[in-house]
Amino acid sequence: MPLQKPWRDLDRDAVSSAPDRPGVYEFGDSAGTVQAVDHGVLRDELKTALAYGDAARVRWTETHTLEQARELAAEHRERLE
Repeated sequence: MPLQKPWRDLDRDAVSSAPDRPGVYEFGDSAGTVQAVDHGVLRDELKTALAYGDAARVRWTETHTLEQARELAAEHRERLE
């Protein structure tokens, strides 16, 4: 089950609007197909992804802790398989 958030283009605006907090994020292609699910400090992760051209689109949800983000990402990946 994908995150219930709208896709955003992975660009500088998305990175600057991402919170500097832990969370789960999905990368997608230009058609909106989920390519990857991961977790971390959102702004840092998106900054790296933008620099390496890892995806065309992104969506995320915040969590309170990195541990909570790790658990949520693992559950999310299981549902996508």
